[in-house]
Amino acid sequence: MHPLVQLAKDTVEKYITGGELMNLPLDPIAEMKEKAGTFVSIKMNGELRGCIGTFQPTTENIASEIIQNAVSAATRDPRFPPVNSSELDSLEYSVDVLGEPEKVSDRKELDPEKYGVIVKSGDRKGLLLPALAGVNSADEQVSIASMKAGIYEGEDIELFRFQVKRYK
Repeated sequence: MHPLVQLAKDTVEKYITGGELMNLPLDPIAEMKEKAGTFVSIKMNGELRGCIGTFQPTTENIASEIIQNAVSAATRDPRFPPVNSSELDSLEYSVDVLGEPEKVSDRKELDPEKYGVIVKSGDRKGLLLPALAGVNSADEQVSIASMKAGIYEGEDIELFRFQVKRYK
């Protein structure tokens, strides 16, 4: 298991079993020291169980982002009840480290397999990660990200794409 994913797993287990936050690793790998937005996804039996992340870095490094987002994915995803200790052995984790978003002028510049998308209208933003099962077109990707942000069809939007490094 990649060290970023191990950090997410250890963080969730420590928080769920003891209510304590994980400490930063004493000897972090180079990737943990960088700054970037991250998403932590948790699945159980192949089905999403929680996914929370940050568009841009909000802490001093990726390790801190993962710790914060792992706890949130396990306990604060409004789509799911908080993870409980009886589920811990059944959970699978992945961590996405987001690249810098770049503005695009046309949906033709999007590719749902290669790029995630951010849809922005005013102060509302919706994000969808790349390479998600069932999302096969840029239009679907934009529609889902818009819905997440409460942006309705016909509103003026700005589009941004970004790449991720996905660790499982």
